[in-house]
Amino acid sequence: MSEEAPTTVFSSKHDLSAGGRPIVFESLDAQSEPLLRMSTGIGEFDRALGGGLVPGSAILMGGDPGIGKSTLLLQAAARVAQGDSERPGHTAVYISGEEAAAQVRLRADRLELAAAPIRLAAATSVRDILTSLARGEPPALLVIDSIQCMHSDTIEGAPGTVSQVRASAFELIRYAKENGVALVLVGHVTKDGTIAGPRVLEHMVDVVMSFEGERSHQYRILRGLKNRFGPVDEIGVFAMEGVGLAEVGNPSSLFLSGREEGMAGSAVFPAMEGTRPVLVEIQALIVRLQSGATPRRAVVGWDSGRLAMLLAVLEARCGLNFSACEVYLNVAGGYRLSDPAADLAVAAALVSALADRALPPAACLFGEVSLAGEVRQVAHAGLRLREAAKLGFTLALGPADAKVGSEAGIQLAHVRRLPNLVDRIMGGA
Repeated sequence: MSEEAPTTVFSSKHDLSAGGRPIVFESLDAQSEPLLRMSTGIGEFDRALGGGLVPGSAILMGGDPGIGKSTLLLQAAARVAQGDSERPGHTAVYISGEEAAAQVRLRADRLELAAAPIRLAAATSVRDILTSLARGEPPALLVIDSIQCMHSDTIEGAPGTVSQVRASAFELIRYAKENGVALVLVGHVTKDGTIAGPRVLEHMVDVVMSFEGERSHQYRILRGLKNRFGPVDEIGVFAMEGVGLAEVGNPSSLFLSGREEGMAGSAVFPAMEGTRPVLVEIQALIVRLQSGATPRRAVVGWDSGRLAMLLAVLEARCGLNFSACEVYLNVAGGYRLSDPAADLAVAAALVSALADRALPPAACLFGEVSLAGEVRQVAHAGLRLREAAKLGFTLALGPADAKVGSEAGIQLAHVRRLPNLVDRIMGGA
């Protein structure tokens, strides 16, 4: 017979097995109302979101300073508030913690959005924001620019600290979930491109988006990194113009614009971003060194470790010598590639630059290269080829086990191993 421990004030306070409010469990097949997405009126924004804004969702958008986050969200809030012939207008609230209301209005004038019925405020206190929102009907869209500027008086510390960012985001997300508000939080980024603050912030939200691009280039890419309501890695492409960000319906033509045919070291790769194929140009430059200096390897828009691996495969499996050469690799337009299917196109650009032989102008390449020099199959070969055919490409070089080609309107030449590709380029085929 065991003796029970005596109940004390401390034990009763910290015993969580009783004293709570019982929760109601439901079955997976229980009937519930479907969540209807709300369009922002910007097709590329809706595409990156997976089809539009979900009521009660929390979205975190990060990006470099000055890349256009505030501009895009102000345009989206204006479209939501104004509506059009196909969708009614909804209440949109834009709260800025970084700028005064007059500064936001100045940007709205430049974007020709001064007449949009947006509810605008400049505030940093989460208590003040939630108190003001509780006085009326919950808005359909709430934009907080930015979460690092918000301050909760329930937590000690200055705005931007880990505890303040976590507490402020928790209160705002709870308000959005309870009232069916689509919440968009703007997040600062560190110098390496990750969202500043606690990593738990990315776990708390439903959608994490990254707004990318180079300030010296016209285009911007809105990329979905996490999405509980849709596919990840979808992108929306925008071009920065005088009156704000304009949608780019055909990004392939944008990234291939200005490309000169017959240039050695240039290869076209049909990349996949979510469900969207995008054709990009990969450029390589080989400089032979006369002295015994250490050759340099520079890469922009691709993984430097993968470039080193590919150079090693070309030397070990194909007999090419890059040890006395400087290698420069660039993805044109400032585009960033993470697709492993780019291996074959990168290898073709490197061999073309080394041999000073141009690739066929109407050819594109895709395929993953193994350490043994084999060219392996990649996903969505049909979508890649159809996009290439739409832009006038007539030849594609890809894995031997790819089963598509003629039905996509393009000839597919199979490449089983990397030495086969080297022979084609060196032989001028």
